[in-house]
Amino acid sequence: MLLVGCGAEQAMKKGDKFYALGEYYDASAQYKKAYAQLPAKERTQRGKVALKMAECYRKINYTQKAIAAYNNAIRYKQTDSLTLLHLAQQQMKNGNYKDAEKTFQTFLDSMRNGGSTESQHYEQLAKTGLRAAQQAPEWKKQGSAYTVKRERLFDSRRADYSPMLAGEENNQLFFTSTRNQSKGDELSGITGTKNADIYMSQKDDKGKWQRPEVIDSELNSDDDEGACSFSPDGRTMYLTQCRTDASYPRYATIVTSNRSDAAWSKPTELVITHDTLSAYAHPAVSPDGQWLYFASNMPGGQGGYDIWRVAITTSGLGGVENLGAPINTPGDELFPTFRPNGDLYFSSDGHEGMGGLDIYYTSPIPSQGGESNASPLGRFGEVQHPGYPLNSQGDDFGMTFEGLLNKGFFSSNRGDGKGWDHIYSFYNPEIVQTVKGWVYEQDGYELPQALVYMVGNDGTNLKLSVKGDGSFTQQIKPGVDYVFLGTCKGFLNHQERLRVEPVTESEEYVLQFPLASITAPVLIENIFYDFDKATLRPESTAALDKLVVLLNENANVTIELSAHCDYKGSAEYNKRLAQRRAESVVAYLTAHGIASDRLKPVGYGKEKPKTIRKKLTEKYPFLKEGDVLTEEYIKTLDEEQQEICNQLNRRTEFVVLRTTYGLFPKK
Repeated sequence: MLLVGCGAEQAMKKGDKFYALGEYYDASAQYKKAYAQLPAKERTQRGKVALKMAECYRKINYTQKAIAAYNNAIRYKQTDSLTLLHLAQQQMKNGNYKDAEKTFQTFLDSMRNGGSTESQHYEQLAKTGLRAAQQAPEWKKQGSAYTVKRERLFDSRRADYSPMLAGEENNQLFFTSTRNQSKGDELSGITGTKNADIYMSQKDDKGKWQRPEVIDSELNSDDDEGACSFSPDGRTMYLTQCRTDASYPRYATIVTSNRSDAAWSKPTELVITHDTLSAYAHPAVSPDGQWLYFASNMPGGQGGYDIWRVAITTSGLGGVENLGAPINTPGDELFPTFRPNGDLYFSSDGHEGMGGLDIYYTSPIPSQGGESNASPLGRFGEVQHPGYPLNSQGDDFGMTFEGLLNKGFFSSNRGDGKGWDHIYSFYNPEIVQTVKGWVYEQDGYELPQALVYMVGNDGTNLKLSVKGDGSFTQQIKPGVDYVFLGTCKGFLNHQERLRVEPVTESEEYVLQFPLASITAPVLIENIFYDFDKATLRPESTAALDKLVVLLNENANVTIELSAHCDYKGSAEYNKRLAQRRAESVVAYLTAHGIASDRLKPVGYGKEKPKTIRKKLTEKYPFLKEGDVLTEEYIKTLDEEQQEICNQLNRRTEFVVLRTTYGLFPKK
């Protein structure tokens, strides 16, 4: 008996040490050993051990074992003030809604109207849980428009969670996994598995996802890495890291990694505050790139983990803000993420749900200027519950969206006896109308540094950044008149208008924003003249009308309008013909409302042969960037290539002279 008692006591001490470090898996193993060694008549001691086992099992998602251990603690009458609340929450996670309803009610009946803030928080959680237990069966019966499917391609025999789509075409899926291929040799004392690493799956050319592989760079370490998100340009990864310390509790921190070519750098810690006793986890960057949202248990919140945010500026991070009610509750709010339309999704066990963490969403309240997804006040509207089957009795969290449609991936431990998470796809067939725009240099490549201003007569007023390929995608509403202004430093503006009517299926509308350079000659395509004359042919009208629009959109610009010929014929004749042709174009522009003092017609004839730019070499591979199409150069080519070069030399162009027309008094 003495030996048994000593063995149990030793196991208890080891368990307490592990528990203090947050290593709940190792602690549970020691408590289980102690419980097995205690004689049945040691009811008090067995009850105390059972309660500690239950707490460990609750924290590592061993739901059924937690329920059994809590019931043993109750049987031995060794409970604390929160035992019934925690038992009821575990019964919810197990789908035992009737049992949970009774346990929540018993907990509320046992409360003595505690006046402390902490007691009020627990009472609020129990009342919310009671309502949820009563409503959850009906939610499950009603269902929703969501379809959910477990994606076994991404599965392992351990936990796989927090998926995040990336890449210009959402063709990369990053996620967190504790599978055996993860770095490090030791098993975590917290979970009993390997420490988590970031993995990635890539779509092939046919759009099929490939088997995931661990990211082979300094991004992953022997420590825990997970729950990543990306800056809008995709070049900075924000992720959670939890370092190992054998003698000190571990607190999660947020770190960043930068992408150089295809490799991710070693993460560096992002110092949000100087509080070293709080956890910072689950980073999410707002669609406009101006805010970093995250989960933390730092002081000043609503209770448990809350969702906070901090401004991302060119000079560093700003001050932290708590999102407050109705998002945060006395429970835990975790895993914030954004749908590209600005809706904030997060998971919580403090709102009415179906058990464990449920997914919720809320839409930003537009500021007075109408800018909805960059509100300086950080205000959001009513919190919505998407229902079943997106949510379940288990933990549901970690949403990521494939474009503006309501489809993508999330993670859940529903139906897994060991509480391990798996990746699921979801789809809700909402009717979504979107606009996709492409901003690029006229006669050139995409402009990833461009900005597009979007204004609607419903109050919409947005500033949209473009991706690396010069594109942007934005949701639009039917019946609204929109104006889009494409801008980029060193280029003239370009404007497009759009109005769509309601449709029965999701549709995407494409707009083009070719921006004319301020510093380089700009070709005016499809300008045609009668042979050997300066008369404009009728098919030139469309191109000239576009030029009229461009000049009206850029009212402070003056241009030189130039006409060019090939080398055939005398220089004097070609120059006279080119001058008359340039004057014909200017006459058309002035006849359509463009002030004559904004236009300077010049005929160069064959004096300025065309200089080849890189974009043109894709169409004509025999040419190289920087080639000048002089008579001497052209005559070195074969007959067909000579004709192509002569055609390229026969052109009408404009170049910007000033960008200050009309800005100052003439005096």
